[in-house]
Amino acid sequence: MTKKEKDVTIKAPNFKVGVFKIRGIVPLVMNKFGQKEREKMRATQEAGSQAKKGKRREPKDFDACYEGAFHRSQEGWIGMPASAFRAAMISACRLVDFQMTRAKLAIFIEHDGIDADEGTPLVKIIGEPRVLEAHVRIAMGKPDIRVRPIFEEWSAEIRVRFDNDLFSDEDVANLLMRAGLQVGIGEGRPDSKQSAGQGWGMFELEKKK
Repeated sequence: MTKKEKDVTIKAPNFKVGVFKIRGIVPLVMNKFGQKEREKMRATQEAGSQAKKGKRREPKDFDACYEGAFHRSQEGWIGMPASAFRAAMISACRLVDFQMTRAKLAIFIEHDGIDADEGTPLVKIIGEPRVLEAHVRIAMGKPDIRVRPIFEEWSAEIRVRFDNDLFSDEDVANLLMRAGLQVGIGEGRPDSKQSAGQGWGMFELEKKK
C-alpha cells in the first residue's frame, strides 16, 4: 500500500507594519561591549598562554569607557539594538501563553540605522544621557567601578513588522505594552538573565500612528 497523498496549500506571508511611540517611565542604561574591550580581548587571545605573564595593569580611562558604552549609528545618533525590543516582545509572550518559538518567526523590529563599528541594527533613542558610575562585582565576586550612559528621560519610535495571520494590530500594541511594563530593555531591566534587575529600561506606549 502506498501512503495517501495530501495536498498542501501554503499561503503567502501576510506581514504588516505598526508604528508605535514609546516613552521611558524609568531611566534607560546602556552598556555596549566597546571596541577597546574587544581589541584587548583579541590581543589577549592572540598572545595565548603568555598573555598574563608579567602583565602590567593599565590605568582605566573612565571617559573612554563611557563613550565606548554607547551604540552610535553611522550617522552619529545614539540608539539601542533593535533586537532588544524584539527580545522583550518575544519574552512577554510567556505572559499570554503564546509560544515564543512562533513569536520568533512572526515579530520583527525595523531599524533606523546601523551601529558604526559592529553593524548592529539600531532604533534611535531620543534623550540626553549623563554619566552613571556604578559599583559592580565581576568574576569571583571582585568589586569594580563601571561607568555607563543613563537616560533619565527618553523616548523612541518603534516600527514593528508582524505576521498579520498570527497577530492583530491590537495584539501587537498590547504585547509591546507588556514588554515595556514587565520585561524592559537595556541594563538592569526587570527580565535580566543575571538578576531581578535594577528597575531600569521600562517604558509605556504613548500612541499608535
